[in-house]
Parts: sequence; structure tokens; C-alpha cells
Amino acid sequence: MADQKKRLDSNVTGNFYVDATCINCDTCRQLAPASFEEVGSFSAVTSQPTDEEHLHRAYQALLACPVGSIGIEQSEPVQMQEAMASFPLHLEDGVYYCGFNSKKSLGANSFFLEHPDGNWLIDSPRYLKHLVEAFERKGGLSYIFLTHKDDVAEAEKYATHFGAKRIIHRADLEAAPGAEWIIEDVTSSQIFPQFEIIPVPGHTAGCMALLYKNKFLFTGDHLWWDSKQQVLRAPSQRVWRKRVLLDSLQKLLGYRFEWVLAGHGDRVRLSAESMQSHVQTLIERHHPTRVSP
Repeated sequence: MADQKKRLDSNVTGNFYVDATCINCDTCRQLAPASFEEVGSFSAVTSQPTDEEHLHRAYQALLACPVGSIGIEQSEPVQMQEAMASFPLHLEDGVYYCGFNSKKSLGANSFFLEHPDGNWLIDSPRYLKHLVEAFERKGGLSYIFLTHKDDVAEAEKYATHFGAKRIIHRADLEAAPGAEWIIEDVTSSQIFPQFEIIPVPGHTAGCMALLYKNKFLFTGDHLWWDSKQQVLRAPSQRVWRKRVLLDSLQKLLGYRFEWVLAGHGDRVRLSAESMQSHVQTLIERHHPTRVSP
């Protein structure tokens, strides 16, 4: 729970605030960009919500915050319940953002994918009764795809409860040594109709992306959307091998997708053509001599 005594001076006056326990993970800014912004090394409330939509988003941000650093001076139970009920948050075509980001993955996003042949969890949120029951209503979990070792969080608890198979690359197996499905390949592999695993080492040796329906690309920490600059970004720090990362970005030019669904950083939906253009521009920023395949 947030502590008013630790309320940051960068917050504007009003009901919502961020305290000094903030880890600047960007979760609140993704969910409620009209209310939260980055100020220095933390998020802060720069505009109090003034209508129902912005109020709803601010409560979503409060619930999703992995460290409970968002507080309210006076709670509004109905709005809080409505925000709780909105998670998992449907994006499109049976794909959901889970919410309830986990401190164990430094606030990384996770996603739920509803599929008639078995539902998927991509990386892990906090293990909460609300999410367990929501997944149960939709038929449980069959697979838990772990993009890399940093965002495993409480995947083991979900796997145990639902009897789901955790999927992780051999190179990152240290984070989930009991995983039921270990990927050995360094090349892409179609594991089911509509599902393709794309190894994208760079940030870690075992980073993988999951491509679903040639439309949704779950990228972990390999690729994300910068909503302020309106560009795609890739990691420049905490990188296992920069040259390998660049090769992995280049690999994505061979695929069509419309969604980038990232662990850290914002998600975005663009046309497949626009997405390819943004990937190419990103590659050129990292290495100007690289050309399209």
C-alpha cells in the first residue's frame, strides 16, 4: 500500500498520488497516460482524472502497479471494483493484457491468449485469486510461454495450479529449471498451427518471441513501443550481446505482424507494412549500414 508520508512532491494536488517506493516500471503510464508521467526517476500524477474514463484508467493503474506505490486519499469502492473486474483487459481477437504486474519481474507486462486448443499465458503476472478465477472461467491454462529469464515471476504457481506446460529456451533455463518444455532451436519453429516461436537472443541468450496468427508478436524485452516518440525501441543496456541483438532485430523483417506486445515498454497496433517500416528504422538507428533483406 502507498504511504502518504512518502508522497512524491512531483505529484499534483488531489486524490491520486505516487509515493517514493515507485520503481519507474512504466505500468501506470501505459494504462493511464493522461494522469501519470515520468518525472525524474519516478512516475508521478501530473493530472488528476476528471472524467469517468480517466478515473477508470487511474484505478487500473493503481491495481496493476507491481509495488503498490500508487495511493488514493479517498477510495471510491465502485470504481475500484470496476477496475478490478476489467482485468484481464481484452485487446483483440482473444488476446488480453493480464494486469497485476509482478515485482518479481520488475513490473513486466504479461498476456493471456484464449484459444480453443488450449489457453496460453505469456510471461507471468502476480499469482492472484482474481486472475486464477478469471483464467478458470475461460478454461484454464495449457501453456505458459516465458520470453526470457527476467519475466518468469510466479509462472511456477500458475503451472502447478493448472497443470500447464512452461516453455523456455535452454539458454535461460536457470530461471525455470523445472520447465516442462525446453526449446533448443536457434532458428524459428512452428510448434502449432498459428503459433511460431522465434528465438531472438540479445537481451539475454535465451530471449524468444511468440508470433500468433501472423498478427500478434509477444516480444518480452526484445522490442517495445515508445509512445512518446512514436517509435519502436530495443534494449541498449543490460544486453547479453549487442551484435546478436541486432541480428535478432533483422530477423523480424522476415515476419508479418500488427501487434507488438512487450514485457517492458508499451504495446502498439499498426498495419503490418507500418510495423515493418518501424523495425527497419530501428535497425538503421542501431546500425546505419544495415539494409533490408
